[in-house]
Amino acid sequence: MSLLHQSVVLVLNRNWQPINTRTPAEAFCQLATGSATALDVSGDAIRPVTWAEWLTLPVRAGDHAVQTIRGAVRVPSVIVAVNFSRVPKRRPTLNARNIRERDGNRCQYTGRVLGPGEGNLDHVVPRSRGGRDSWDNLVWAAREVNTRKGNRLPQEAGLRLLRAPVAPKEVPVTVLIRNSHGVPEWELFLSQ
Repeated sequence: MSLLHQSVVLVLNRNWQPINTRTPAEAFCQLATGSATALDVSGDAIRPVTWAEWLTLPVRAGDHAVQTIRGAVRVPSVIVAVNFSRVPKRRPTLNARNIRERDGNRCQYTGRVLGPGEGNLDHVVPRSRGGRDSWDNLVWAAREVNTRKGNRLPQEAGLRLLRAPVAPKEVPVTVLIRNSHGVPEWELFLSQ
């Protein structure tokens, strides 16, 4: 996948709070239309830069850049959405990592804290019996417990849930943004 289509640009609201990530192509569109301003981050110095000025900035060593007819244009690592002040809320995505985090990496039948590779998802009501992939039907369980339970209900397998699984509350999107590309400039805003 080309750099233009990877989410390597952090989007801040006008209060400089992280709210989203964008691809360079999307960021360039926002900058060109004036709905965002790029941040030129150099060490501890942070300075907002308009699109016209951004086009003239030199590409520094270690910066990502795209080739255009005019020459190389640096890809911003952080932009500010100038007309947006809210921090949206969102429920975490339903996936194994978030179920594990919700359940504190504990087997929901034994209470044991599980090490890497010791746990997996368990459908409280098995899929073979109509159970759905949902926050209130998925729990984190020790592999051996899940294997023993099989396609039975917990009570049929002699198991009892420590607590009923529930959907997590909506949280500010700021806590859901991960720096999976390891962009150093993002850490200035994600660690707040």
